[in-house]
Amino acid sequence: MSFPWAKEYKPANDFTKWVDEKLPLPRLVYNAVGAGYPVPRNLNYMWNFGVLAGFCLVLQIITGVVLAMHYAANAEVAFATTEHIMRNVNWGWMMRYMHANGASFFFLALYIHIFRGFFYSSYKAPREMIWLLGVVIFLLTMATAFMGYVLPWGQMSFWGAKVITGLFGAIPLVGEPLQIWLVGGFAPDNAALNRFFSLHFLLPFVIAGVVILHIWALHIPGSSNPTGVEVKQESDTVPFHPYYTAKDGFGLGVFLILYAAFVFFLPNLLGHADNYIEANPLATPAHIVPEWYFYPFYAILRAFTFDFVLSAKLWGVLAMFSSILLWFLLPWLDRSPVRSGHYRPLFRKFFWFGLIPCMAVLFVCGGAPAEEPYVMLSQIATAYYFIHFLVIIPIVSSIEKPEPLPYSITEAVLGSDKDAVLGENTTPAT
Repeated sequence: MSFPWAKEYKPANDFTKWVDEKLPLPRLVYNAVGAGYPVPRNLNYMWNFGVLAGFCLVLQIITGVVLAMHYAANAEVAFATTEHIMRNVNWGWMMRYMHANGASFFFLALYIHIFRGFFYSSYKAPREMIWLLGVVIFLLTMATAFMGYVLPWGQMSFWGAKVITGLFGAIPLVGEPLQIWLVGGFAPDNAALNRFFSLHFLLPFVIAGVVILHIWALHIPGSSNPTGVEVKQESDTVPFHPYYTAKDGFGLGVFLILYAAFVFFLPNLLGHADNYIEANPLATPAHIVPEWYFYPFYAILRAFTFDFVLSAKLWGVLAMFSSILLWFLLPWLDRSPVRSGHYRPLFRKFFWFGLIPCMAVLFVCGGAPAEEPYVMLSQIATAYYFIHFLVIIPIVSSIEKPEPLPYSITEAVLGSDKDAVLGENTTPAT
C-alpha cells in the first residue's frame, strides 16, 4: 500500500545507511510493520488475531524443532520416546504441553480470524488474493495438525490415522491402491509414521512461506476495516507503529496469560485420555474422535448415513473437503457492493442467527458419539452450512438494501463534524 503521506525511512547513522544500501532489511521492516505503513485508524481487536496466529506459528515451529530432537518415528518406540520427552528430557514436559496446547490456540486464532473475514467480507475485491492465500494456509495447517496428532502413537493417534486415511478408500476404482500408497501398507505402521513425521516437520515451513505471501498480498491494497470503506485521506490512517504494535502487544499479553493457564494448570484439558494408552491395532476405542478443532468437519463427514448413487462414505468425504474448498468461491458468491456486516442488516441476521449457531451445532456433534440425536442434528447443520454459502449469500447480496455508509473512516470514528473529518478549522474566529 502506498500513500503520499506515508513516512519515508531515513537511516539514523552511517552504519544503518550502509546496511540499507547493501541489504534494505531495516527499510522492509519499517515499511511493513513500522511508521512507514499507514493503517486504518478504526481497526478493532478482531484485527489482532492475524498477528496472534503468526505468533502461534512461530511458537509451534520452535517447540516442534526441540521435540523432534528427542522423538523417534518408529512404531515400536514412538510412544516410549513421547513418554521419555515428558519424564526424562529437561523441560521436555513443558515443550510438549506448549506444542500440544499451542496447536489448539493456533486454531482458535485462525477460526476467529476467518470468521472476522466472513462478517466483514474481507474476501471482496481488491483483497481476493489475501483471502485465497489464507484458505491455503488453513488447509495446510489442518494437514499439519492431523499428522502431528498421529505422532504420539497413542490409541487415538493410531485409530484417528486409520479412520482418516481410510477415507481415501472410498474413491471409486483408485481408492484402495491410493490408500495403500499413502499409508505404505494396509494399515498405519512404521511407513505411515515416518511419512507423517517428515511432512509434519516440513509443512510448517511451507506454511511460513505462504504466510509471507499472505502478508505481501495484504500490503498491496492495505488492511480492510470495520466500516468496509476504503482509505480516502491522511486522517483515515495512523502509522502501524506505535499505535497497532501497542494494541497487538496488549492482545498478545492477554492471549499469553490464557495460553500459560492451559500449559501449566490445564495441559490435558483439550486432549483425549485414550492417547495416553499405547496404540493397539487389536483394541478399538469405544468412541474415536479427532482433536476439537476438527469437530465441525468430522460432523459433516459423519452426516451422510445412506447410499445414493455414490456410497455414503464417499458423499461424506466429498462434503468434508467441499466445506472448506467452497471458501475459495466466496469473493464471487457474495456480490454485494458493501463489505462490512455492520451495514448489511439481512446478511447480519443470517450470520449471527444462521451460520454461528450452525457451526456451534457442528462443533458439538463432531465430538459426540455417532448416535441420535447427534446424527440428525449434524445432518441439519450440514445442509444449512452449504445452503448458507451457496444459496443464501448470493441471494442476500442481490436483494439486500444496505444501510448508508459513512463518507470516510474518519467520519465513522469522529462523526460528521466537518472540523473533525477534514481536519480544518471552519469555525469563524472571534
